[in-house]
This record gives sequence, C-alpha cells and structure tokens, in this order.
Amino acid sequence: MSIQRHLAHGVMGRCPNCGQGPLFVGFLKVAPACSACGQDLARADSGDGPAVFVILIAGFLVAFAALYVELAFRPPIWLHLALWMPLTVVVSLGLLRPLKGLMLAAQFANRAAEARSDD
Repeated sequence: MSIQRHLAHGVMGRCPNCGQGPLFVGFLKVAPACSACGQDLARADSGDGPAVFVILIAGFLVAFAALYVELAFRPPIWLHLALWMPLTVVVSLGLLRPLKGLMLAAQFANRAAEARSDD
C-alpha cells in the first residue's frame, strides 16, 4: 500500500493499515486496536506534533484574516474579539483530529517506533 493511502486514511480518522476501522475512540483518544484488521494502535504516539502544526496553521490563518479586516475595515476591538476568538477555537478543533491522524499514519507508514532505553 502506498504512503499516500496510509496518510489519507489517517486524515479521515481510519486505521492506517486497512482504512476500515476507526483510528479514534473519542475525540483524540487512539483506539487500542483496529476493529477491522486487528492492527495494534495502542503503541502509536504522536506527541505534541499535531498541536504544534495546529498552532502554526490556525495562527497564520486567523492572524492574517484579522490583520486584513483591521486594515480594510477598521472595526472596533469588540468586533475583532467576537469574530476571531470563536474562529480560532473552531479552526483549532477542526484541524486537531485530522492532523493527529496524519501524524499517526505517517508514523505507521514509515514504521517508526518510540525509542526505548533497552534497545
């Protein structure tokens, strides 16, 4: 199976191995194993990678939009707060799960494993 297919499965929240079973059992909790193929998913750990990418992507999008609106329309500060704070939350939560799935799928596709002290 190609790396692109593994990554696409991860973004969609499916098992990177078969693409059938769910990757998550909650919003961000990784399933212990795939319900379709039995692949062990418990050892997968994306760490802080997804959060970093969410901060960079959402921060760029919202900051650029806020700057554009400020320069083009000069709204009052309360309107900025009313627009950009909820948008930041929505964009961040919307990106977090697909990016975590992508990071886990990349780890699976590249056969990466955590370093252990007994290796």
